[in-house]
Amino acid sequence: MTDPVYRTILLFDIEQYGSRDDVEQAFLRRVLYDVVDATLLDAAVDETARLRADRGDSVMELIDTAVPVPALIKTLLTETPALLHNKNRLLATSARMRLRIVLSSGYVAVDELDGWVGSDLNHAVRLLDSDPLRDALKQRESDCVLCVSEGVYQGVVRHGPLGVRPEEFHRVTVGTKEGPTVAWVHGEPGAPGSPGASAGAAVSGPDAAPQHNEVHFGGDQYGQAGGTHYGDQHFDFTGRARDERR
Repeated sequence: MTDPVYRTILLFDIEQYGSRDDVEQAFLRRVLYDVVDATLLDAAVDETARLRADRGDSVMELIDTAVPVPALIKTLLTETPALLHNKNRLLATSARMRLRIVLSSGYVAVDELDGWVGSDLNHAVRLLDSDPLRDALKQRESDCVLCVSEGVYQGVVRHGPLGVRPEEFHRVTVGTKEGPTVAWVHGEPGAPGSPGASAGAAVSGPDAAPQHNEVHFGGDQYGQAGGTHYGDQHFDFTGRARDERR
């Protein structure tokens, strides 16, 4: 296994992929590749600075830390929705593609089977697969929703780089068996009575942020500096058991 290297972790996942037939899935995968490639091109990410893993309904990108994260976030907030809109406007409503997107960072190694290994990667995948992030997309008319880790928010977003407005992100508390952790979702939280809103709860103590709305969802505990608080786990992206997408 290679030594772990620190990378920006970017994940895309297609909503309701499992409910489509084989022809639709093949079409959506082509659209997903087009959107991801165009997004990274717009963010000036050279092909030599990225490594991709394909999980069928999802795409993972490990991006070299030389690529500026502020430019990547700005592109995800502006160009990616525009790219999706241009693709979807030519399709029937039932055929359009909607995406959950997670931007995180951490240490990842490649094992002898070309699998990606790292608890920081596991944490990002947990955010991508969380039910409330799915609900956040369902509650919106837009074609995608972006979630950033606590490390990315504190290190980049909260400083308000050009084209990124921190007030447009709301804080979410992630409940795990190891304890709560924090991530940030772009856009307004769910309306009262929605699944996301019903799960909301205030954080007490000195870390409370009353100016932000919060929801709770499952995932691995993730430190503010970008590391998890438990031993490394192996993540096998070649196959996984999970419920069919809703």
